[in-house]
Amino acid sequence: MLKKSVSWWSENSFWTRVVFTCLILFFVYLGDAVLSDWVPGYMQEKLGGSMLMGLVMSFSSLVGFGADLVFPQLLKGASSKRLVILAIGTSLVFSGVLLWSIVWPTVWVFLIAMAVWGLYYEFLGFGSFQFVSENVPPHGRSGVWAIFSVFKSLAYFLGPILGSMVALKVSNEATVSMAAFWVILGYVLWKFAKAKGKVAASEEANEKLNLVDEIEHWVVLFKHVWPILIVSVTMGLIDATYWTTGTVLSDKLALQNWWGGMFLPLYMLPPVFVGFIVARWGIYKGKKKMAEKFMLLGGIFLTLLGVSDATWVLLLASFLTGASLSVAWPLTDAVYSDILERMGRERKHLVGLSSSTISLAYIIGPIMAGYIASLVGERMTFVVMGGACVVISLVLLVITPKKLKLPQREIRTWK
Repeated sequence: MLKKSVSWWSENSFWTRVVFTCLILFFVYLGDAVLSDWVPGYMQEKLGGSMLMGLVMSFSSLVGFGADLVFPQLLKGASSKRLVILAIGTSLVFSGVLLWSIVWPTVWVFLIAMAVWGLYYEFLGFGSFQFVSENVPPHGRSGVWAIFSVFKSLAYFLGPILGSMVALKVSNEATVSMAAFWVILGYVLWKFAKAKGKVAASEEANEKLNLVDEIEHWVVLFKHVWPILIVSVTMGLIDATYWTTGTVLSDKLALQNWWGGMFLPLYMLPPVFVGFIVARWGIYKGKKKMAEKFMLLGGIFLTLLGVSDATWVLLLASFLTGASLSVAWPLTDAVYSDILERMGRERKHLVGLSSSTISLAYIIGPIMAGYIASLVGERMTFVVMGGACVVISLVLLVITPKKLKLPQREIRTWK
């Protein structure tokens, strides 16, 4: 067994770069996870209500959506290393603005913080896709995205625990400082990786910004890759629901039973181990249909929340939903990576379009989930979302073409 594992590793030498990059990103994610758990409660306290807090936080996704439009042209020649460095830099700026907000907690300071936060996510998203496209062959992409999800999920599982302990026992300043420490540690590791070899030069100079051209490119791409975009938006809406309405439901369940507070963590836990399973599968063909099937399973498991209000049923349904989507996510990202390779130097237009689906989901999701919750309650909100997910998945399974073809001639004329 050991011999087989060693052979598999040696035959896939790109895994060495992947694992080291994941280790670096783990610390960057860990810093962000600490702040992701701490910021909403802190802002709600300082701004005096959940409504204003939600509106201010949505500004991050609005900035992210705008970045999705301009980054494909501004960053066309950027390497993955440069993009990750930009992500690390904006993350540290975000921590600095949060420290400023502790001294001067005003709406304007929080809006600046959210704008920087939105840019951080876009730099990191563009950098991740660029890294996979540059370093990973097609047969390994689903596995690589699965391993990415392992490190990311572990960070977002540990981050809230560490952040809560420091915030309660020390101070807000210490919480932000700890988050910045993890990000700086990631930067130090990244500099070590850079020292191992020079960063590849940009393929071309940055182009002039033309939003009309970018929107036209998005329209062309949407006509050909719409199935996978719909998958991304649907799963993004479920994720946004968990991080808004789900946190409220988790707190309510915790009041009934101490272990009821595991509703949200159990949704986040599966990718920590499911990612290894997906990586070992080495799925190369049929990734679109497989992603849609697992998204269908996730929707079915969500509807189980309507079967009973027993805490164990809700926790089990949350865990199974997280497990299903933790398979669908890396398969979806692998499909994007395959398409990116075929786009050549124009790949960042698709990166921007795919990233915009998550931004859009996090703009619409919290508003939609909050409205549904006001009508039927938090638990039934997930049932509604699950039902919608089931319908969308079934339709996609029927109408998704076997291969997503690109208009290569037209793409080659883009400037």
